[in-house]
Amino acid sequence: MKIAVVGTGNVARKNYLPFLARQNDVDLIYQNRTREKAVACADEFGGEAVDTVGELVARDPDAVMILTRETDRYDAAMAVLTHSPRRVFFEKPLVALGGQANVTEDDFLKGREVMRCARDVGAETAMVFNYRFFDQTLAARRIVEERGFGPAYQVTGLVHYACWSHCIDLVRMFTGRVTEMMALTGKSLHKSVGMEAPDVTASFLTDEGASGAIIGTSGLDFKYPVFELTFGFAGGRISFRGLDGEMEVLDHAKQSHERYMISRQTSRWDQYNASFEKAVGAYLDSIRQGTPPPVPGMAGLEELQFEAALRRSSREGRTVDVQSEFPLD
Repeated sequence: MKIAVVGTGNVARKNYLPFLARQNDVDLIYQNRTREKAVACADEFGGEAVDTVGELVARDPDAVMILTRETDRYDAAMAVLTHSPRRVFFEKPLVALGGQANVTEDDFLKGREVMRCARDVGAETAMVFNYRFFDQTLAARRIVEERGFGPAYQVTGLVHYACWSHCIDLVRMFTGRVTEMMALTGKSLHKSVGMEAPDVTASFLTDEGASGAIIGTSGLDFKYPVFELTFGFAGGRISFRGLDGEMEVLDHAKQSHERYMISRQTSRWDQYNASFEKAVGAYLDSIRQGTPPPVPGMAGLEELQFEAALRRSSREGRTVDVQSEFPLD
């Protein structure tokens, strides 16, 4: 299997290439705007560095992973799709020209353009969204299914912008597509891990009958959980917090209150790194087996749709009809 990597910065080197290099059936090809960085990856992880995107796709890779910074991802994606690859895998968020704390309506439009271009050239698309592969998330999905919790009716969230697109994706995964949105933007700026942006808060309804509210902020201290999500289902309630926090389950049928925690020997960053390995491993397996990707590329566009609706609602002071004002296609 040939896997091509566009963008060989810190994200690729820390979160992807160590795992990819351990796969016996994977050959790696690299392209980076600064050629020396691509060559350095080839030296460290094995594989071949090429000068241009055209050369990279001409090697006929099974998938192209676009791992650039989110501010550069649109240009990188359009350059790759010009050469009609078979599959494209995106880091998150799909497009964010001003950074992930400042997604705009234009980012949604550019993301939709990327998805349309991929469709037109016949390229299958996938997203990382590795928070779906945290132990808490996997356990929550299993409990909902096995215990017949039924549909989600409510969701609340407090989320650091470093986790923002991931948590919006989790809300979408558990509750359905957002249909109506009302949002406000705060006046105070918080600065954390290079992200400076005011708080935002959004209330919304989904097509599966859920109502929700979520706050995005850079004001959460990284010494503590960087997100908290609570989902209310017909048959119970599930809450989980942070990269290593406990998960709480209230089961109506069993009349039980349960807590799930990762091993005391596991740090938040162990869990974070492991989630990338599980996410990328699941994607590679989908290629080997010829099945759809575990997280489709459309999930990235739906996340941008949520953010675009939030920005318009806050700016215009009204409820936004999300699906009609920001159609996915």
